Amino acid sequence: MILSLSEIDKLSQELQELYPSGGIILLQGDLASGKTTFVKNFTKFIGLSCEVSSPTFSIMNSYDDKIFHYDIYNNSTTKFIESGLLENLELEGYHFIEWADEKFEEILKTYGFRYTTINITPTNDNKREYKLCTN
Repeated sequence: MILSLSEIDKLSQELQELYPSGGIILLQGDLASGKTTFVKNFTKFIGLSCEVSSPTFSIMNSYDDKIFHYDIYNNSTTKFIESGLLENLELEGYHFIEWADEKFEEILKTYGFRYTTINITPTNDNKREYKLCTN
């Protein structure tokens, strides 16, 4: 689906219908493609008024214990696991993970986690194309 920033609630609604009480969502896309922007929108969509920022250096930010936002760009999948954050994925809530790679997906599959991947690609008209794939 191709959406402008003002239309992004459509994707948030679809995701909330897919995961009414939370789930694991892998956000993929180039730098500045809109991964954190989507997390900000989703947070507002479900009624939270938290300040959302990219957890690039902290690895994880938590918003009202309902949204867990991870960024493993500067840290590898191995560091994510070594930090004990894999266990966090069992907590109820929405787990948005930026920069998850194939190795990360294999680990999720090995441990039986259900997840959705959202691939975000900017378009020429200042919109974004969002491709959802549920595993």
